[in-house]
Amino acid sequence: MPSSLAQKVATLPEKPADRSPERVVTVLAISPYDQDHAVLRNIFSHSNWCLRSARTWREAQTSLAANPASVVLCEACLSDAEWQDVLAGIESMPGRPLLVVTSSLADDRLWAEVLNLGGYDVLMKPFEQSEVVRVLSLAWLNWRDKRGVAGPKAPAAMSRPRLAAAAGA
Repeated sequence: MPSSLAQKVATLPEKPADRSPERVVTVLAISPYDQDHAVLRNIFSHSNWCLRSARTWREAQTSLAANPASVVLCEACLSDAEWQDVLAGIESMPGRPLLVVTSSLADDRLWAEVLNLGGYDVLMKPFEQSEVVRVLSLAWLNWRDKRGVAGPKAPAAMSRPRLAAAAGA
């Protein structure tokens, strides 16, 4: 993590009483690939962030209706939707989550399209832990600030020992 971002990250208690998206980075990852879910679980296991998984847009819609998320991390092409369909679907949801698109074919064109249509960012695959943490931290901060939620100045993040352990994993 860049030092300026690291300085902004405040550590919350290990087990916060309130695990709502306003207090803890809450991500719904939508991907048909087992490897994506495994890598993200490993990254999230070094934090107190909340990760939920879905393999299709339909499954994700059900999950979001029951349990809101602050960020949706979505593979560019799903079996039942494209990332643009996901973006259109979350726009009308209460507490509208921010969309981060993932792709192994990420390029400037995809990044520009995602940003121009209202997505938050693009993450290149294979996932790099530091980039996942950076993008999702900033997405959560942006989502929370847009909602005007009072809370910590940064997400409940990884402590230095956890970051060191994750980097070695």
